[in-house]
Amino acid sequence: MTETPASSALTATRLTRYAKADQDEILGDGDDPFGVAATGLTWLPKEEHFGVRRGGRLVAHAGLLRLPVVIGEANTQVVGVGGVAVAPDLQGRGLARLVVAAALEHARTMGPQHALLFCRPPLVPLYERLGWRPLDGDVLVEQPDARVVTMPMRTMVTPLRDTARWPPGPVRLLSLPM
Repeated sequence: MTETPASSALTATRLTRYAKADQDEILGDGDDPFGVAATGLTWLPKEEHFGVRRGGRLVAHAGLLRLPVVIGEANTQVVGVGGVAVAPDLQGRGLARLVVAAALEHARTMGPQHALLFCRPPLVPLYERLGWRPLDGDVLVEQPDARVVTMPMRTMVTPLRDTARWPPGPVRLLSLPM
């Protein structure tokens, strides 16, 4: 008997709230559940949240936040995607695809032409399979005390409109990263 994918009968929905307890429900209560503490960065909380529940348990999440950015000479906005999490015991079963797709569907209603995320290098292939592409070049982000730092993680983008084209030039997020 073959096991069906965990995502086959599940759907992603917009969450009315998402707190630390919800994150812990997915990833456990470790000190560095996303593996990014070594970056030393301060991160923004997301404003919109999407999740997948299985048997009443929250097992996947993706968050969104509209952010100001400068790309080359263009001041614009992106939808930042972050806090993507899948319960360790259910990884590899399509839940990331399911929850990110739901988040991007909503992101298309938010106005910006592109979504942007930061990820650890081992996750780049996953996001490429989901239609994201890595940006070449450094991306600057703000940090507390008016510091501007180079993002040490890989920056990836995906269009939110069929006609969207990422502009050329250096990228600076005019906020903390998401």
